[in-house]
Amino acid sequence: MNDIRRTILWVIFGFSMVLLWDKWQLHNGNKATFFPSAPAVTAPAATGPASSATGAASVPVANAPVAAAPQGVTSVPGQPAPAAPAVRERVEVTTDVYRLTFDSEGGSLTHAELLKHVDMADKTRNFVLFDESAARVYVAQTGLIGGDFPTHKTVMTAVPGPRELKDGQDELSIRFESPVQGGVKLVKTWTIKRGAYDIAVKHEVVNTGNAAVTPQLYLQLVRDGNKPPGESSFYSTFTGPAVYTDAKKYQKVEFKKIEEGKAEIEKTATNGYVAMVQHYFASAWLLGDGIQRDLFMRKVDANLYSVGMITPVGEIAPGASKSVQAQLFAGPQVETSLEKLAPGLELVKDYGWLTILSKPLYWLLDQLHKLLGNWGWSIVALVLLLKIAFYWLNAKAYASMAKMKAINPKITEMRERLKDKPQQMQQEMMRIYREEKVNPMGGCFPIMIQIPVFIALYWVLLSSVEMRNAPWIGWIRDLSAPDPFFILPLLMTASSLLQTALNPAPPDPMQAKMMWFMPLIFSVMFFFFPAGLVLYWLTNNILSIAQQWIINTRMGVPPQFNLPKFK
Repeated sequence: MNDIRRTILWVIFGFSMVLLWDKWQLHNGNKATFFPSAPAVTAPAATGPASSATGAASVPVANAPVAAAPQGVTSVPGQPAPAAPAVRERVEVTTDVYRLTFDSEGGSLTHAELLKHVDMADKTRNFVLFDESAARVYVAQTGLIGGDFPTHKTVMTAVPGPRELKDGQDELSIRFESPVQGGVKLVKTWTIKRGAYDIAVKHEVVNTGNAAVTPQLYLQLVRDGNKPPGESSFYSTFTGPAVYTDAKKYQKVEFKKIEEGKAEIEKTATNGYVAMVQHYFASAWLLGDGIQRDLFMRKVDANLYSVGMITPVGEIAPGASKSVQAQLFAGPQVETSLEKLAPGLELVKDYGWLTILSKPLYWLLDQLHKLLGNWGWSIVALVLLLKIAFYWLNAKAYASMAKMKAINPKITEMRERLKDKPQQMQQEMMRIYREEKVNPMGGCFPIMIQIPVFIALYWVLLSSVEMRNAPWIGWIRDLSAPDPFFILPLLMTASSLLQTALNPAPPDPMQAKMMWFMPLIFSVMFFFFPAGLVLYWLTNNILSIAQQWIINTRMGVPPQFNLPKFK
C-alpha cells in the first residue's frame, strides 16, 4: 500500500503538470508544441465580402442573395458610379491609446498600434494588433450586401477633419463616404474615445434611387491563420475566431475546423458578438441586444479566415436613409473592462474548463493588486491566502505523510525480511498499518481536492494581460516573460528537490529514482515559462515545505533529508 500511495501521489503530480503543459495546447486548438511555419498569406486584395461564406455553411441558407455578392465584389464594384472614382488612400489617426490606419477602400481598419503596450519581440516598438502587410493580414471590414451596393472593396472618400486627439478632447471621428452604387450611398463614421479600446462605428445607408431597397450590413474580422508575432514557441494559447450568444454561450473554433468546413456555431441570434482571439488581446464586433443577426465563419483564401455577422438594415424608401450602430473592440483582454462592454465579452480571456474557479481567483488577485500595487507581490499574497484557506487539508495530508515516515523503517525492515514472500509481505504491511492507525491513502485525497484550484490560478496568471511587462523586483522586469537569468527556475527546482528529500524514501529502488527524476524533468519546462508562473509555483513550494516541516516536528518526526542512493 505504501508503494501504491507513492505511485498515486506521483500520478497526481504528473497529472497536474501535464495539465499545465499539454492540456492548454490541446484544449486551445494546438496539436504540437513547436509549430511549423504557416503558408504565406494571400494578398488582402483577394478578400471577398462576408457573403461568400454561404458555400461553407457558415451563413444561413436564408441569406441566398449573399451567395451572389462575390462576383459583383471581385469584379471591382463601382462601375455604375457616375462621378470620377475616388482615389484610394491611407488615413492615419492617433489617440492617447491608438495609432490607427484606415484604408479608404471600404473605409476599413487595417492597422491598429496599441500605444500603451510594447511588442514582446522588440520592446522598443509598440504592439500591433491589426495589420495588413506581406507578412500579416488582420483587418476589420464592413459593407452592404443584398444588391450591387457598396462593400469593403468600394473605394470611398475620407471626409477632411482632425486626425489626432488633442489634449482636452474626449473623442475623435473619421468619416468615409462611398460613391452611389446600386442607388445606395454608404456613410461610415468611426468614433474613437479617449482611453477606450471600443470604437463606435455608425453605418448610414442613403437610398438615392427611385425604388425601395432592403440591404443587409455585414461586419467581419479577417485574419491569417499564423501564430501571432512574438508568441512563445515553447507554449501556446488559443488563436482563432469565436462567437458568443445567450443560447450557446462562448464558442471558439480552430482555423483547422474552418479549413475542413467543420465549424459548428450558432447561426442566428439577437444578441452576442463575433471575435478574433489571441494571447492577451482580442477584437470583436458588437451589436445592441435585440438586433437580428446571422453569424458566420469561413475560409476567405489560402491561410485567410473570417468571422462575422450580417444584420438587416430594413427597407429604405427612395430619398430616405437608415443607420446601424455597431462597436468594434480591439485591445487587451482586461477582464474588468470587457465585462462592462458586453455580456460574455470577458470570456475571450479564455480559462477553459476551469472558468468557474478562475474568475473568482482573478477577482481576488485584482483586489490584492489594488492594495499592494505590484503584480508580483500580489501573486505571492494570493498563494499565501490559498495556503491559509487549505491549511487544514494540507495539515491532514502532511500528518499522514509524517506517520508514514515514522513507520517507514519498520516497513523497510519487513519488506527486506519477506522479500521472497510477497503475499505474506502484503498481509504484514496491512497489519502494521492497522496497529499504527495509518491510512496509506490519507495524504492523497486532500492534495487531489486542491489541484483544480491551483491549476485554475495557473490559467489566471497565464491569461492575464496585466502580467505583460509588469515588473516585480530587481531583475524581473516582465512577469509574462521568462526569467532572463533563470534564478526563479533554479530556485523552483531546488525547492522541488527539497520537498522530495523531506518525504520518506520509498523502499523500492526504482521508485526512489523516479522520486528524484520527476521533479528534475518537470522543472526543465519552467526555465521557459513566464516569470509570474514560476513565481507562483515557487511560492507554493516554499509554503508547502514550511508547513510540512512544522507538522513533522510537531508529530515527533524531525525533518530528515532522504538523499538519493543511486547505484
